[in-house]
Amino acid sequence: MNERIASGATTTSKGERTRLAIVQCAKQLFYEHGYERTSFSDIVEASGLYRGNISHYFKTKDDILRAVIDQHLADFRALLAQWEADHADPKARLQAFVGMITGRKTDLVQYGCPIGTLNTELAKDRPELHAASRALFDLFRDWLAVRFKELNRGDEAKSLALHVLGRAQGIAVLAHVYHDANLLRRETDQLKAWIAQL
Repeated sequence: MNERIASGATTTSKGERTRLAIVQCAKQLFYEHGYERTSFSDIVEASGLYRGNISHYFKTKDDILRAVIDQHLADFRALLAQWEADHADPKARLQAFVGMITGRKTDLVQYGCPIGTLNTELAKDRPELHAASRALFDLFRDWLAVRFKELNRGDEAKSLALHVLGRAQGIAVLAHVYHDANLLRRETDQLKAWIAQL
């Protein structure tokens, strides 16, 4: 099995580690190539597992996608909780969100935003799966809105949250389109400056 994939496993049973390895492998493939352009066979090949092993856990590629979305949600919930533990100040928490963009600049420039590209693809081609992937944006929107409420911006908290989320997505899209890490840095610096002035 691919060591890079297996190294992320923190569960105890072999079955749980195998399932997580499949999800992590698919998550990366969906990000780099898109959901529709990634076949079940691609996942088999990249994971180093037999097709029957993967079929034991996931009957279809759609089942794998749902597990990938669940894993994204779990990872992001843990990240948001960490930011809350690390920063008492709401502005610092918002800055941590922007820092996530700059921290992933290489991937964003090469592939775009993982949740943005997935949502865009599914909204066009697989609307029955799009509701599940939209939960990723909902998670960030709701978390950002709470930060603005903490800044006594309750009446406009949701619209400000969407503004930050939209700005972040726009930065990721343009950095990817132009393959320009400097553009990403400049735009995130501006977003951080705006947050500092709130």
